[in-house]
Amino acid sequence: MSERIYIVGGSKGGVGKSMVSLSLVDYLLQRDKKVLLVETDNSNPDVHKALQGVVESQIIDLDEASGWVSLVNVCDQKKGHVVVVNTAARNNRGVSKFGATLNDTLAELGRELMTFWVINRQRDSLELLADYQMAIQSTKLNVLMNGYFGDEAKFELYNSSKIKAAIENDLKGKSRLFPELADRVADDLYSKRLSIEAASKEMPIGNRAELGRWRRLVAALFDDLLSEPETVKARSARPKASEASAES
Repeated sequence: MSERIYIVGGSKGGVGKSMVSLSLVDYLLQRDKKVLLVETDNSNPDVHKALQGVVESQIIDLDEASGWVSLVNVCDQKKGHVVVVNTAARNNRGVSKFGATLNDTLAELGRELMTFWVINRQRDSLELLADYQMAIQSTKLNVLMNGYFGDEAKFELYNSSKIKAAIENDLKGKSRLFPELADRVADDLYSKRLSIEAASKEMPIGNRAELGRWRRLVAALFDDLLSEPETVKARSARPKASEASAES
C-alpha cells in the first residue's frame, strides 16, 4: 500500500477544518512523512498559504469533475507522499456528483482513505456527514467534535444520534474531542498564516507555551486515531498469558 489519503471534511464553514488540517500536517511532518497538501478552497486558501514552502501544495477545485480527476492523478504521481485534502466550506454537491472518481480508484492507487469529519453542535453537521458517507463509502471515518464549542457532553445531538452508533459500531470509526486552543494563539496562526512549526518558534513565550500544550494533546489524539488494531494473525502469534508466565 502507498501512503494514506486523509480528507478533512465538515462541509460548512467555521467548524474548524483548517485547524485540523494544519495540525494533521504538523503531526505527519513530526514523524518524518512526506506530505502533499491538496487545498480545495480556491476562494480563501488559508491552509495553502500557511504551508507554502513547508510542504508541497496544490489548489484543486472539487466542485468540478476535472478536479476529482486531478486529485486522483496527483495521488498516483505522488505515491510516496501522504496526501492531506483540506476541503472548502461548501456543501456536498461536488462530493455527491463526483466523489465516485476517488472512491472507485482507491484499490488501483493502492491507498487507504481516511476522513476526519469536523463538527460543531448543530444538526446540519450531522446531515452533511450522512450525505458524505453515502457518497464516499470506501473511507475510514472518524468524527472530531471541536472543543472550541464545548466539552464532549455538550455535543448532545451527535452523542444521541444513529449516525454516531453507525460510525462506531458498523464502520469501526472513532469519535473524539479535538482539543481547544486559546483564542489569542489560534487567531495569531490564522491572521499571520503560520505553520504550527513556525508559530512554535516565532510567537511570544506565553503563546508558545500554550501552543506546545495543545500540540501535545493533538499528537496524542492522532496517535489514537491513526493506530492500527492488532490483526488476528498478530494476536495469535503472541504468547498466551500462561505461556508467558511459564517462560518467565
